[in-house]
Amino acid sequence: MADFVDQKRSEMESRLKELRPLIDEYDRLEAAVAALSSVGAGGARRGTSSSRTATKPARRSGSGAGKGSGRRGRPKGSGVRDKQALELVTASPGVTIPEIAQEMGIKQNYLYRVLPSLEKEGLVRKKGRGWYPR
Repeated sequence: MADFVDQKRSEMESRLKELRPLIDEYDRLEAAVAALSSVGAGGARRGTSSSRTATKPARRSGSGAGKGSGRRGRPKGSGVRDKQALELVTASPGVTIPEIAQEMGIKQNYLYRVLPSLEKEGLVRKKGRGWYPR
C-alpha cells in the first residue's frame, strides 16, 4: 500500500511540475488583459485606420495648437493599475512593492510611481517598506 501511495504522490508531483509554466503563463496573460482593459475599443482601432492621417492631420503641441493640458497620453489616474495596487494594499496591509509587483505580474519600477501618487491622494500610507490603507 505504501508503494502505491508513494508512486501516486510522485506522479502528482511530476504533473505539478509540468503544469507550473502554464499557470505562470495564465497569470501573465491575465495581467496583460487587465492592462489592456483600460485601452478599450478605441485602442484596438488606433493601429488599423491609416486613412485617418490623410483626412485629419495630427494635432501639434506648442503655441497656437489649440486647447489642452499639454500632457500626452491618457489622463492621470484613469488606468487600472492604481486601482489594482490599492486593492492589494487594502487586502494585505503592510505589503511591499516587490510583493505587489509579483502579485500583479508587472515590474516593480512602475509601482514606485503609482503608490506615491496614491499616497498623495490620501488613499495609502507608507510605513517602513510596507504600504497600508488609509
